[in-house]
Amino acid sequence: MGAEIEPPMAVGAEIAVRVTPKASRNRVMQDGDVLRVYVTTVPENGKANVAVQKLLAKHLGLAKSRLTLIRGVTSRDKVFRVEEP
Repeated sequence: MGAEIEPPMAVGAEIAVRVTPKASRNRVMQDGDVLRVYVTTVPENGKANVAVQKLLAKHLGLAKSRLTLIRGVTSRDKVFRVEEP
């Protein structure tokens, strides 16, 4: 738990994450086969989704505009796709 994450930089790569909103601090962790993203934001009106996108992009070294949420808008399990710059 807590291992370093290898960033999937290829265009079209899909990144599945498990989100925990209202966490004590923002962080990204690899937990076995699951990428976990913890955000302090509350899950209302898409605020947590924006926070997850921003944190994940920063962690992967990408612009947040390159990550598109393709599945899981209202779910804790989400899938993001890496888009072209």
